[in-house]
Amino acid sequence: MSAVLSPKDGASDTRVPSSSGFPLPILALALAAFAIGTTEFVIMGLLPAMARDLAVSLPGAGLLVTGYALGVALGAPPLAALSAGWPRKRALLVLIGLFIAGNALSAIGTGYGLVMAGRIVAALAHGSFFGIGAVLASELVAPDRKAGAIALMFTGLTLANVLGVPLGNLIGQAWGWRASFAGVALLGVIAAVALVALLPRPAASHEEASTGNDWSVLKRPQVLIALALTAVGFGGVFTAFTFIAPMLEDVTGLSAGAVTGVLFLFGLGLTLGNTLGGKLADWKLMPSLMGVLVVLALIQLVLAAVLSSPWAAIAAVFVWGVAAFATVPGLQMRMMQQAPDAPALVSTLNIAAFNLGNAGGAWLGGWMLDHGASLRALPVAGAALAVVGLGLAAVSVVLERRAR
Repeated sequence: MSAVLSPKDGASDTRVPSSSGFPLPILALALAAFAIGTTEFVIMGLLPAMARDLAVSLPGAGLLVTGYALGVALGAPPLAALSAGWPRKRALLVLIGLFIAGNALSAIGTGYGLVMAGRIVAALAHGSFFGIGAVLASELVAPDRKAGAIALMFTGLTLANVLGVPLGNLIGQAWGWRASFAGVALLGVIAAVALVALLPRPAASHEEASTGNDWSVLKRPQVLIALALTAVGFGGVFTAFTFIAPMLEDVTGLSAGAVTGVLFLFGLGLTLGNTLGGKLADWKLMPSLMGVLVVLALIQLVLAAVLSSPWAAIAAVFVWGVAAFATVPGLQMRMMQQAPDAPALVSTLNIAAFNLGNAGGAWLGGWMLDHGASLRALPVAGAALAVVGLGLAAVSVVLERRAR
């Protein structure tokens, strides 16, 4: 099915669909998502080396993950307000510029403080970029393909784990972790060129701007539940994933090179799960989302149980990746479903909720380690948070049925 752009989406030269049936602008968004995803996740494999080089503890280095996630969560609301009246193309280009600057600062920063500052600057772009981009992607396709279009954009994020993160780790092992961040900055420049070339031109009217900036949507119980569901249901993944390198090295007994291979496999799982989650969300949104949360909780318990067995642990990590990102299109669609009158705002806030959950998960993992918990306990905590997310989803469905 070829997608047709609505008048507010801009120029007719972007109506050419890709070979997959989706418009080319979505592929430009996916490329930018690839760059953003690489900087978000590549630090996991670099964490031990960064801790040594910056003379901080492993939990202290883990705060670089927390700092990034908090930068996304805290930066998204003000940037959503600031860019509300801008054409979407201009907003996305400004945001990718922030991303490039932040990664360059992390690459050249001489101490922990400057590296953290670079992480936060790069993070400021994340929430609004994915929020605005997800709305734009969903508007470029037919109504029954909206979750699929969002999933295609987020495929860039998952492919970052398949290609960007392993390559970044290899660069870090060969030339140091600073080279990894320099490479990500260059990737951001390439993504910016693609956005300039492929995104729709701003319309003559202001219809194409990121309208729908009514903050009163936060008074709606279902919107608040959806935000909490995103933060808790997905955030628990980061309780363990933040420390996946030391988990696999110290408990499973894998070498640093083998961990890079496992991260590649995890990225394949994310990519598969993202595509599967988009199809499931377009089919039956809430039943499929709740089913995925059940699988996510179970696989994290399995991972904790088999962590000492290399092959079983590797298999569990792959399934964990599938389950983790199978939640993402559904969580994003659920939020946009609850506030169709303010799609860009709530989409951006939901990205902030993802990263607030990531920050909380990373903090929880570090706190547990600081207080004597074993690395094996981290996936168990993540499973518990997935169960809490399942409970929130059930409450949302019950409230929806009563309202009907």
